[in-house]
Amino acid sequence: MTERELIYVKTIADEGSISKAAQKLYISQPSLSHCVQRIEESLGAKLFVRSPTGLTLTYVGERYYSVATEILHIYSDFQLEVGEMNDLRSGRITIGMASFLATWLLPQLLPEFHRKYPHISIVLVEKSSTELEAELAARHLDFAVMHSFANSSQQEKSSISFYPVSRSPFILAAPPGTSLGEHARKDPDSPLPVIDLAAVKDWPFVLVTPGRRIRQISDHILWQAGITPEVVLTTSSYETAHRLACQGLGLTFLPLQYKEIFQGPYSGEYFAIDPAYSPYWDLCVAVARDSYISNAAQVFIHMLNSFFGGKMRMPEP
Repeated sequence: MTERELIYVKTIADEGSISKAAQKLYISQPSLSHCVQRIEESLGAKLFVRSPTGLTLTYVGERYYSVATEILHIYSDFQLEVGEMNDLRSGRITIGMASFLATWLLPQLLPEFHRKYPHISIVLVEKSSTELEAELAARHLDFAVMHSFANSSQQEKSSISFYPVSRSPFILAAPPGTSLGEHARKDPDSPLPVIDLAAVKDWPFVLVTPGRRIRQISDHILWQAGITPEVVLTTSSYETAHRLACQGLGLTFLPLQYKEIFQGPYSGEYFAIDPAYSPYWDLCVAVARDSYISNAAQVFIHMLNSFFGGKMRMPEP
């Protein structure tokens, strides 16, 4: 049953005449009669019978009329709801984000978004980057705000599109008072001395749990440097790894951005890493390829992009 067929049958029943219905629908009477005939043939039952007062509904016709009225009412309500969503008067966005990132980013974005669009609800899914990629691939999220390991060969094979918003370098954290500074050089383009990673090949490391984005980048840096470290501890928390490194358990890698944002009671000695090792990650908006991005989601993404300077470029929906 198409919307047009539902409207045709309902109008004929309301008017009690094909000729009157045809006039109201602005179509010819033969075309309307032919349409009703096709519907009756597909159902294998008559919808109308002639009576002295005009056309009346059969029992099947009464059921068709009832269903048509209900469907058209639901469809009308749905059109109104879609209109409100398009006008940002209602709606829902399901956003994926790592918990640590959400702790920093959402307090800076969500209050303003809620003030502007109070009737758009936000559903937050907090998982690791690897888990968020699976959620995106399954179309369970409208989009995710996550860090991407800039490995183009992997991203080309992925069902997810990554749109970089900002880039943050990784640094090496060590306990204070080491001799590692002797193996570092000053660089006018770096706020920290740049360490020669050959100097840390025999040092123990505290690393984040495998599968997490920070661990993927840490492993990549070590692999490029030709280092197979002694890993004295793995943890799911970057901050735990950071604090343990400051206390001398082992070295660790962490994003410079996180060190600057989340100031804690622990402080160590910090070194930049040579760009040749690709020691950085990109903060991205990630979406499943060819997915629909609602108006509400686009507004939130635009707000996020503006917060980081408006450098991201996404294709038009």
